[in-house]
Amino acid sequence: MHVPIWAWAAFVAALVALLALDLLAHRRAHVIKFREAALWSALWVSLGLGFALVIWAWQGPAAAGQYTAAWLLEKSLSVDNLFVFALIFGYFKVPRQYQHRVLFYGVLGALVLRFAFIAGGMALLNAFHVVIYLFGAFLVYTAIKMVRGSGEVDMDPGQSRAVRLLRRVIPVTDQYEGQRFLLRRRGVLVATPLLAVLVAVETADVLFAFDSVPAALGVTDQTFLVYTANALAILGLRSLFFLLSGALDRFHHLGTGLAVILAFIGAKMLLTDVVHIPIAVSLGVIGVVLTASVIWSLLTPAPEQPAEPGSPAEAGATAAALAGATGPALDGDLDGSAEGEPRPVGQGAGDLARR
Repeated sequence: MHVPIWAWAAFVAALVALLALDLLAHRRAHVIKFREAALWSALWVSLGLGFALVIWAWQGPAAAGQYTAAWLLEKSLSVDNLFVFALIFGYFKVPRQYQHRVLFYGVLGALVLRFAFIAGGMALLNAFHVVIYLFGAFLVYTAIKMVRGSGEVDMDPGQSRAVRLLRRVIPVTDQYEGQRFLLRRRGVLVATPLLAVLVAVETADVLFAFDSVPAALGVTDQTFLVYTANALAILGLRSLFFLLSGALDRFHHLGTGLAVILAFIGAKMLLTDVVHIPIAVSLGVIGVVLTASVIWSLLTPAPEQPAEPGSPAEAGATAAALAGATGPALDGDLDGSAEGEPRPVGQGAGDLARR
């Protein structure tokens, strides 16, 4: 599949236009309600699926099938990101009206990082054929971990290396300053907790890229299809988060379905020199397993487990609790000692400034 430079340029230009549209529509901080999230989610899903028709008309049904399978896979894997986003927002007690801004710049960073991951993975595959077996084995290993219940991302947002490094590089205030990431206090450049939240979100996306990029490369070896599928799936993450916020724990069997899909793609990569699995079969497996896992989740009650502080099990409840979060009026010194100044927002933000 030959992709001319103009096609890449056109897609990047479309991405920039879509991001500008999103930023313009949400330039003022406000709480994203269910109806707004649903409308934006419908728009992003329509764009993602509609692009498959563009690929079909341009490169034929085979390429369109590969793109659709990769997009559907990335879309389903992105639900795991939502659990971690809820965990991060809950830890730092991020007011709901500021969450979209964090996710917007998180998506912007993810678009750049994913391209780097995809380009690197493709270069390795082209240079060393054995890498495809390593990717396949890694996906099977990840699937086994997920089935055993140990595939979740175990992270303390405030103690991630990236956030700790941020604290060493620049002072961090103990309160939010609206939607600002940086500001000057007494001539000193300081960061707000919102920047620390963004760093934690970007770190989480890097961790998820280790699973999602090899999985997409197992569906198609075309860089353009892998990246466009990733990009158009990631664009809808923000609206999907607000759409499902508070109901993430309902999809308790989705992890099992994702494990089956990853195991299938891993086995497909391991058997690449033995048997050829048509893209139609791959697309069918992904669609059937995802549908079955969602229906299974909706028809069966979630197991009752005590939520430990900072655990992914707590993230769903945290996302629902965020509905009542409000941001304080922020002004005063870095140490928050000004008389009448509101208390720091949440454990995460306060701890961040003190460490």
